[in-house]
Amino acid sequence: MADWLQGPYFYQVYASKTFGAATGNAMTWVSRLFLTGFASTALFGPLVGRLCDTYGRKAGTLVFSLLYSLGAMSTKSNVLGVLLAGRVMGGIGTSLLFSAPEAWLVGDAARNGLEGSLGETFGLAYAGDSIVAILAGQMAGLAAGTRGPSGPFELSVGFLILGGLLAAFTWKENVAGNVVSSSDEEAGKDGDDGAGSKPTIRDAVKVVKEDPKIMLVGSIQSLFEAAMYIFVLNWPPAVSKAVSAYFAKFATDSSAAIATPYGTVFSCFMACCLLGSTLFGQMTSSTKVDKNGKSKAVSTENFAAGMLGLATLAMGCATLSISTSTPRILSALTSLPVLSTILSPLTALTGTISSLFSTPGSLIGILILSLFVFESCVGMYFPTIGTLRSKYFPDSHRSVVMNLFGIPLNAMVVTVFLSIEKLGVQGALGVSTTALALATACGLKLKGMIKKENEEKK
Repeated sequence: MADWLQGPYFYQVYASKTFGAATGNAMTWVSRLFLTGFASTALFGPLVGRLCDTYGRKAGTLVFSLLYSLGAMSTKSNVLGVLLAGRVMGGIGTSLLFSAPEAWLVGDAARNGLEGSLGETFGLAYAGDSIVAILAGQMAGLAAGTRGPSGPFELSVGFLILGGLLAAFTWKENVAGNVVSSSDEEAGKDGDDGAGSKPTIRDAVKVVKEDPKIMLVGSIQSLFEAAMYIFVLNWPPAVSKAVSAYFAKFATDSSAAIATPYGTVFSCFMACCLLGSTLFGQMTSSTKVDKNGKSKAVSTENFAAGMLGLATLAMGCATLSISTSTPRILSALTSLPVLSTILSPLTALTGTISSLFSTPGSLIGILILSLFVFESCVGMYFPTIGTLRSKYFPDSHRSVVMNLFGIPLNAMVVTVFLSIEKLGVQGALGVSTTALALATACGLKLKGMIKKENEEKK
């Protein structure tokens, strides 16, 4: 709930700040603050993961609650140093949020012999998370209306405290080496080499190098989440521009600013996430069998490949919808003497595409539809990647490995936002599309490897 409350107003809360003599437009400073969080995640992520695996995933979750609360409260300040410190704490907290609770769940499931139900658990968890996020979008809108852009951040602190208390009194601590999953048993039959050892970053790197499936799953995580985070900062200005262009013709005062209902748009995004996570649960459920008792469930690897391809298509359409140059390029290609003959069957289609991208109404329609499809893929992604990580990431180094793949993720995001003035919104979304295309290639490779292994077993 706390993270979702902050999400829709991240751009607004920092864009509303003034920094005295500091130069640069709002987008530049929002990007710098945004990338400060990502830089801290990249720098401290592996160390944070190692500490979680060594001293406990429950403890890591509690530290997350504290750091995220301090980061949220920093948004009340107009002092640049305080805001930067808040983003550093938020970045470290993000490392903990996306590793400690999941590592705790997988470890606890292994301890209780419930590893087989993790896929369904992830599906239900992220479906519930989407419902919470829908409510959070509406609550964020109300809080922002009464307390300003920092209102949702203030409200999130209360939920962070409640979540920390819930974990403190209901979770049993587990650390790497306390449990041995079924996938680890064969490797550890001959001894207890890892029983008392502490996980190290060097060992985690070695584990990743030795197993190509871990590398592929980690690459999917890095590429998809990099695309998603780039999208997080760029959808508000993209949607705002499209809304302003469309509703300008209805405005009685041409100088009046047209407000974009970010909270409502965010709630719609989360409804799409709910649809996606529900679809994952339905298509991969182990209870889905035909009349002969044979499983009809789609394997997680096959589902991942299809989801990643759809996400790439959606992000590509969103990028094209805010592009003013694409139709001209298409028209130029079909007007060339040589290509005109070859592409003559596509001339009519080119005109249709050009007309689709030529009016504000069609632009906003294509943009919103594309973003809704992408958010549905986000809803599919989280239970998918959670299931894949539970299958292929070893429990002995789970948090460390998850955070190791956060390094290229954050490096990509930081690079994009350092170049945001040159790239613009369209360029940034273009990078997201490319990252998703590479993630799709990794998904197809993983699918092929599993298929080959299954054929060899037969």
